[in-house]
Amino acid sequence: MVVPVIVMLLIGYFCRVSGILTKEGLNGVKSVISNVTLPVVLFQAFYATSYSLDSLFMFSVVFISCLLALGCGFLLNRFIPNSKLMPYLLSGFEVGMLGYALYGLLAGPDRLSYMATVDLGQVLFVFTIYLTLLKNATGQKPSLKEMLKEMCKNPAFRGVTLGLIVGVTGLGNLITASPVSPIFSAVIEMITLPTSAMILIIVGYELSLRKDLIVPVVKTLVFRTVVMGVLLCAAALIVFQVMPFDKQLFMALVLLFALPAPFVIPLYADVESEGVYISNTLSMGTLITILIFVGLSVYAVA
Repeated sequence: MVVPVIVMLLIGYFCRVSGILTKEGLNGVKSVISNVTLPVVLFQAFYATSYSLDSLFMFSVVFISCLLALGCGFLLNRFIPNSKLMPYLLSGFEVGMLGYALYGLLAGPDRLSYMATVDLGQVLFVFTIYLTLLKNATGQKPSLKEMLKEMCKNPAFRGVTLGLIVGVTGLGNLITASPVSPIFSAVIEMITLPTSAMILIIVGYELSLRKDLIVPVVKTLVFRTVVMGVLLCAAALIVFQVMPFDKQLFMALVLLFALPAPFVIPLYADVESEGVYISNTLSMGTLITILIFVGLSVYAVA
């Protein structure tokens, strides 16, 4: 499972250096993923999830972890001079464009519901508190109505919401038990299968690090790694004190805390002069995620 990831990353890098895929072409691939395949992946993951009090507990643990990480970001911000957006690189997780792709390779696409279970808390955090504060930090100050409108327009959020409705109401079980189930599953599978490969090609294409930004990028990533490591240990201890240990759920939790910050930062905020610093940090953070994924792959087959 590690070799395919490395191959896709190398293909992405080769596409950039060879000019096979232009920046405009890459944006087209991103558009297909964000507007078509990723919402379907999220819908599939959330509609197939079983919801219970344990789900609500996991939601609370992850949501609070995201809040604590953001708080740590504000406390540590003074170590990265002239960066008002550094705290947002210490909180939130890029589950949509990376987490589901990696977990699907790690545990299989039929177990994405485990990733959905740990993802729900951070989804709500990112689309509410995180993006509101991020926009305020860049002087945008959106109203509640504007934020809700933006959430509803986001294809990924719509995929999550529809999946939640189908899963919580039991419609998912009705679909699974109905005669249309094989057709429904085949269509979903056809749409979602290329997603992981396309996302990893994009990641490989965008891997970069500018020499003059090595110090702030490394500092930010060290801070994030330490903060997320502590929060992961605390979250795992709390979760598995209340819930029975589950290897698949544990791997989903580890992968969640290993993910880089959300890739949407440049899309939702006026990053100005910090744009290159943010993209380099996200790029190198993704590389750290891949290294942790290698370790998780060994654990998965142990």
